[in-house]
Amino acid sequence: MSRTILVLADLRNGAVRNVTFEMLSTAKKLANGGAVIASIISNNSGSIKAEELAHHGADKVLVADSAALENYVPDAYASVLETMIKDVNPNLVLMAHSAIGRDLAPKVAARFGAGQVSDIIDVTEEGGNLVFTRPIYAGKAFTKNTVAGDLVLATVRPNNLPAGEADASRSAEVVNVSVDLPADSLRTFIKEVVKKSTGGVDLSEAKVIVSGGRGVKSEEGFKPLYELAEVLGAAVGASRGACDAGYCDYALQIGQTGKVVTPDLYFAVGISGAIQHLAGMSNSKVIVAINKDPEAPIFKVADYGIVGDLFDIVPILVEELKKVVAE
Repeated sequence: MSRTILVLADLRNGAVRNVTFEMLSTAKKLANGGAVIASIISNNSGSIKAEELAHHGADKVLVADSAALENYVPDAYASVLETMIKDVNPNLVLMAHSAIGRDLAPKVAARFGAGQVSDIIDVTEEGGNLVFTRPIYAGKAFTKNTVAGDLVLATVRPNNLPAGEADASRSAEVVNVSVDLPADSLRTFIKEVVKKSTGGVDLSEAKVIVSGGRGVKSEEGFKPLYELAEVLGAAVGASRGACDAGYCDYALQIGQTGKVVTPDLYFAVGISGAIQHLAGMSNSKVIVAINKDPEAPIFKVADYGIVGDLFDIVPILVEELKKVVAE
């Protein structure tokens, strides 16, 4: 069964995030000869290269470019995406399970009376139906869901679907979509955006994360973690306990009430392993725990554990890894 699949490009500071390529690659497999269409909703979209999307599977790229789309405004983005869906009539719409995707997907699904699945980590075809896999109970179990109807919207957790290799020989038709957003049609307006910079690699897409907990003892205690992250090209995260204690900004928080991450390698440094934190990182491919308490719950989920003082262990790791990188 061929399908038309629409993928909403996930953008950050004018650049396409890797989860977009993951969605396009999967869409190409699921389309079964049908069209894979990428959509860009942005302002000054000229900085975004449509060929990047084509190389990863897009046959067509829809571009909605307007000053009104500079920042995410729920009503505006929902209206534009609704127009795109009506234009191409897709069977499936994929978007990142980001702050925008989590808000936008149910809004648009409601407009069409369509089914919606959140935070999927896999989608396959079985018996002609799409089957969506998503974690539940803080990642302790997984459900497989099928959705009735001609249209399904799904949000995809980054770092779970294979991105595949880019094919530089592919090209895509670029279609500009007119944006008509009368002021009286919008209920929300952005007056000011205050951005907090966490520096370094984006947490949600990082392949390696070095995360600290209450065991770092202070804001100063995070410095060795940043040094380790720099050597590994990693992002720095934190448990809620570390954030609550004022050791770091809440933008770094990983867990049930923070970000959910799925890196290839996760360092849990000075983190006890409370269930709320495990909910945000337990699906990491490899977990390394460093804690001076040999009974800490984090060791039950860790692939490798080091018992000892993090202020002794982390500097040694940094020096040894520097040697490895230099080689």
